[in-house]
Amino acid sequence: MDYHVKDLSLSEKGKLRIEWAEKDMPVLRQIRERFKEEKPLEGVRIGACLHVTTETANLMITLKEGGAEVYLTASNPLSTQDDVAASLVKDYDIPVFAIHGEDKETYYMHIREVLKRKPNITMDDGADLISTLHKEMQELIPEVYGGTEETTTGVIRLKAMAEKGQLRFPVIAVNDAYTKHLFDNRYGTGQSTIDGILRATNRLIAGSTFVVAGYGWCGKGVAMRAKGMGADVIVTEVDPLKALEARMDGFRVMPMKEAAKEGDFFVTVTGNKNVIDEEHFSVMKDGAIVANSGHFDVEINIKALEKMADSVREIRENVKEYRLKDGRNIYLLADGRLVNLAAAEGHPAAVMDMSFANQALSAEYIYKNHEKLENKVYKVPDELDLEVARLKLKSMGVEIDSLTEEQIEYLSSWEFGT
Repeated sequence: MDYHVKDLSLSEKGKLRIEWAEKDMPVLRQIRERFKEEKPLEGVRIGACLHVTTETANLMITLKEGGAEVYLTASNPLSTQDDVAASLVKDYDIPVFAIHGEDKETYYMHIREVLKRKPNITMDDGADLISTLHKEMQELIPEVYGGTEETTTGVIRLKAMAEKGQLRFPVIAVNDAYTKHLFDNRYGTGQSTIDGILRATNRLIAGSTFVVAGYGWCGKGVAMRAKGMGADVIVTEVDPLKALEARMDGFRVMPMKEAAKEGDFFVTVTGNKNVIDEEHFSVMKDGAIVANSGHFDVEINIKALEKMADSVREIRENVKEYRLKDGRNIYLLADGRLVNLAAAEGHPAAVMDMSFANQALSAEYIYKNHEKLENKVYKVPDELDLEVARLKLKSMGVEIDSLTEEQIEYLSSWEFGT
């Protein structure tokens, strides 16, 4: 197939929304202007498995302006914006294989369609493209220069592959760039998760007890935004340092089995499985609302919840009511998938601007340097991270100081004392 989207007639709406997002992505725009002139990716085939959103669309357009052949599939069955997918195909001639709500079989069929294009560079959000390539289509690996990974979950998977000697080409962990995780994970996830919960439920957060599972950068963002809306926030953690940080930031910290008794809202952002399990459902309040903003739908044990339920019904769009045998109701949002993308529109464009600028520059770096890179996971080179920060500051009209020669000498010397 040349592409597989829901309906090409949606393209007009999608194009307008892509243009709206572009207005808030000045860093990527500056990179696109250079790419259009220099064509640094001329002839390179890029296979991307990312959330098909307006922001992703602008990244794909930038890569194509740089000379690349670009193929896009979704990194989550519920995150595709069908109008955006249609516009990329019809208005920008970029093949897309993604339909909102597709089943698991279709999801992986779409991934295979992108891999059939024999990409030289992979772009992942969760490592499904790379893992499928390594499991099922290893004959294509010699044509791959390298890849990039957008998420914490994906980086964890890829580092595990590298440690076992199973990763067969270099990957840049875009997620670990300062201009990505300090902003995308914290400010993006914080705002978009609350947005998804509010769109799905229309419930008041002020005055509620809001439980955040995990206090990484995503958890910090969610906790900060929930607190800002007037919630009493509880953090659950397994890492003593992160738990201590959460406590010092002013949040209550306790095990999930205790938090489960108090929470009105629950959000998981850990990257692990069964973070909310049967023992937690069994003590939750009647009317508890449970959501996930981690990449995969395994953080909430939905099978356990189904076994505990006498009946299940969709009471609102993206809200399923599980009536338990004792009469309590527990509400699951977006089938346990990324609530910020399934029930809302994902991160604001101003945040994704920096993340996708890192993606574009990392793709250029891989193409230029792949012959000297090893089969392991690399951080984004500091010079790229700093360049993204400089471009962002420039777009905001912000200037900063530079070190004087005297200051440089002082910082590089051990001879100066008190």
